[in-house]
Amino acid sequence: MSDIGITFFDLEFWHWMILAAALAGIEILTPGFFFLWLGGAALVTGIVALILPMMGWENQVLVFAVLSAASVLGWYKFRGHFTTASADSTLNRRGEQLIGRNATLSEPIVNGRGQIRIDDTVWRCEGPDLDAGTKVKVIAMRGAMVAVEKAG
Repeated sequence: MSDIGITFFDLEFWHWMILAAALAGIEILTPGFFFLWLGGAALVTGIVALILPMMGWENQVLVFAVLSAASVLGWYKFRGHFTTASADSTLNRRGEQLIGRNATLSEPIVNGRGQIRIDDTVWRCEGPDLDAGTKVKVIAMRGAMVAVEKAG
């Protein structure tokens, strides 16, 4: 019975390499980089087990646990340094990209409604009554309508 226990806990470097490959495969299927760091810890543990083949399974598991914890905690602590605020925060909200832009009214605003041409698109707009050709500034989006005020 004790022979089975010894054989079961007789970890070699290739066990860690297989675990590293499996964790890398799981990382491909899941987002977040969590399994990547566990796989890296398994890879380093396998290299340590290759260099020090007489290291017992207890020490190998301890090395893996310490490396896993350090790499995951290190990633969560320092990941803010690698992520930047996206300049594309309004990428799929085209109307919000227009806020702050200046344009010229293509039609007058009458009773609070009119049309404005920005780049190659004509937008319905609302704002104070103004004549066609007046320079305006986009101040907000209200659904598909652009809210404007007189520029200046």
